[in-house]
Amino acid sequence: MEQMTEERETEHEGRQQAVQPSSRDLLLDIELDATLRFGSQVLALKDVLALGLGDVLELDRHVSEPVDLVVGDRIVARGEVVVVSGNFALLITEVAEPQMRLESIRCLF
Repeated sequence: MEQMTEERETEHEGRQQAVQPSSRDLLLDIELDATLRFGSQVLALKDVLALGLGDVLELDRHVSEPVDLVVGDRIVARGEVVVVSGNFALLITEVAEPQMRLESIRCLF
């Protein structure tokens, strides 16, 4: 009789674990903002205020260099800009280590 009780408890615990999603599984559905960073430029406020139609702002990255995929404040991947169905897209050529990618969401919590 005692063995049957232990078996039932073990079976019940197994079912509970199967029903309850892990903490990690809950996090997998969180939506994050991802940004492509083509380059940057430091501007004085007077230069920002002086920007007008037709002005060209030169960035610090050569056109042949990969662009960064940024999530949170971390670069999680790099790649080449491509066009898919008339939209810009990123062809991934480098991916950060998983730990680095997880750290990209740290600032969101």
